[in-house]
Amino acid sequence: MSFADATTWSMPARLPGALGAAAAVYAAAGIPVFPCAPGQKHPLTAHGFQDASTDPAQIDAWWQRYPTANIGIPTGTVVDVLDLDVHATGTGYPILRVLQREGLIGGWEQAVRSPSGGLHLYYPSDPDRQPRSWSRGRAHVDFRGTGGYIIAPPSTVTTDHGDRRYEIIARGRVPRPVDADGVRDLLTPTPGPRPATGPIARRETSVERLADWVAGLAEGNRNAGLFWAACRLAEAGLPEPDTFGVLEPAATAAGLESREIAATIRSAHRAARIAVEPDDPVSQGARSLSGIGR
Repeated sequence: MSFADATTWSMPARLPGALGAAAAVYAAAGIPVFPCAPGQKHPLTAHGFQDASTDPAQIDAWWQRYPTANIGIPTGTVVDVLDLDVHATGTGYPILRVLQREGLIGGWEQAVRSPSGGLHLYYPSDPDRQPRSWSRGRAHVDFRGTGGYIIAPPSTVTTDHGDRRYEIIARGRVPRPVDADGVRDLLTPTPGPRPATGPIARRETSVERLADWVAGLAEGNRNAGLFWAACRLAEAGLPEPDTFGVLEPAATAAGLESREIAATIRSAHRAARIAVEPDDPVSQGARSLSGIGR
């Protein structure tokens, strides 16, 4: 799929409710897919999004084995996605009007409501540019491009309020690639003084700085660094799926495999839960209200 094809590129107009059948419809439209854990976001394949396929036989085999698997779509080759988050630390919706006013987000092909109430805007990828995935946690906006993936409708994610579905809520008219660099530059604040070191300063590190720090981790320190960052987000009250959404692109950029990333983040959330005494509501409330990205 090339940029010249963008005006004819289209996500499937209709999707069956059964996940395996929906995966086959995506593949028939030329969009590679791969299975992710039921009710979750981490891949079930050995190499994560790198195993994505449009081969009907392969897709049938995956969903025969995992009939309730969620549908993952790798980004950066056919599809790019701008992700506006809604979670415990804030929402990306206030920035939406600014991005619209600056003319940076037109050209989306479909809009999807995420299980948290956030918004995914789907765009055709531009093979001549292929920008990498990035996260701007302070603005609660992520971009899923090269090196990333998205969970697609009609997948569901288990939240604190039960199972919630990814739902298509609108269709665009003339899709075109998004200016991901322009959006990122608008959302990147002018660097301030270098933050102080020490435990207190680390606790106040923003989501954006945590993600950027994880992306720059060197081999030999990547797992430990990802675990530490995931613990900080878990302690601040971020749900596990949102922690995964924030840190997975950064950890992928650092060179970690998808399964390794998912396992490390799950371990961090377990450790954070154990650290809070279940009969100590004051301690629980303090952790839930401790801000990140201030």
